[in-house]
Amino acid sequence: MALSRRGKDRPSSVDEETIGLQQEVVDEITWYMREHKVTRSDLAGAMGVSPGRVSQILSGGENLTLRTLGSVVAALGARFEITLRPDDDFVTGAR
Repeated sequence: MALSRRGKDRPSSVDEETIGLQQEVVDEITWYMREHKVTRSDLAGAMGVSPGRVSQILSGGENLTLRTLGSVVAALGARFEITLRPDDDFVTGAR
């Protein structure tokens, strides 16, 4: 049974939310890498994993764990910030 925070008249599943969140995280990591000229090979070396593993992580197709995310961020010498805010569309009933 899929849970939804949106209500019956606003179709969206936890799976869709998760996929969107994962993609946002991957997009942020790839943006950071581009801005700081870090290649996938560089990241793999810093993480102690194969370049193929980095490609898996950055493909967005797998469920990123906090442990994996922490490893990526530490290897990049970065900090990940999360901001939780109300979904304006949810609050106003739009969508």
